[in-house]
Amino acid sequence: MDYRRELRYDAAPADVFAMLADPSFREKVGAAQDVVSMDVTVTPKGAGASILIDQVQNTAGLPAIAKKIAGDTTRALVREEWSGPTSASIEITAPGKPTRASGTVTVVADGGGTRYVQELEVTVKVPLIAGKLEKLMADNIDAGLTVEHTVGVAWLNGER
Repeated sequence: MDYRRELRYDAAPADVFAMLADPSFREKVGAAQDVVSMDVTVTPKGAGASILIDQVQNTAGLPAIAKKIAGDTTRALVREEWSGPTSASIEITAPGKPTRASGTVTVVADGGGTRYVQELEVTVKVPLIAGKLEKLMADNIDAGLTVEHTVGVAWLNGER
């Protein structure tokens, strides 16, 4: 399933990248998403960065079929490889689960601000119900990005 989300920040692309590469920002997003636990590793690489977010998420509220696969909690690994401050590859996996999302993130100047675009291919390898589970996974990614954007807007306005 293809997934695309575009967000806008009222800040320069360099400021948005600096925010995204700040472990404190990522931890604040995790807290706002009510994750059970979270570990963030940011390794600078030239003009970019390698970011690994290892988190345990509560699955309360998921449909029974999804909870059967995920359990009461699920571990999610988010890997972002930023080649520079404007583009990254991204991969979201759940170790031991038949789910994966991979694609790109771009951060580009847009008028007086920045346009953030995430494009993913979401796959769940479960016969017969893969499409429903892919939609559910995409919806969860979307909800997470909504929270990240809300925290990001506040962060860029000085609320740290």
